[in-house]
Amino acid sequence: MTLAIQLLLLKDVARLSGHSIHTIKFYLKIGLIHEVGRSPETRFRYFDQTTLERLDVIRQWRKQGKSLADIQNWLQLNDAASSSEPAHSSGPA
Repeated sequence: MTLAIQLLLLKDVARLSGHSIHTIKFYLKIGLIHEVGRSPETRFRYFDQTTLERLDVIRQWRKQGKSLADIQNWLQLNDAASSSEPAHSSGPA
């Protein structure tokens, strides 16, 4: 059985996450989030549900007063430790 993955455009991610397009582009630039693909014809970026989940985690950590640098360091460590399993930790200390 094949699972269908819903691809989202930047504007969809902004609308669904509550983040501005500017913020999402900034997070892309500094590596907090990543696109899952690009259209070769239009160069539109594509995202998936994991992007929305990651943005939600980032927002929660920002509300706790975590810096973007702390969040970025924790996400990089978490990504390196487990690229296929979701994190079980509560975030950066």
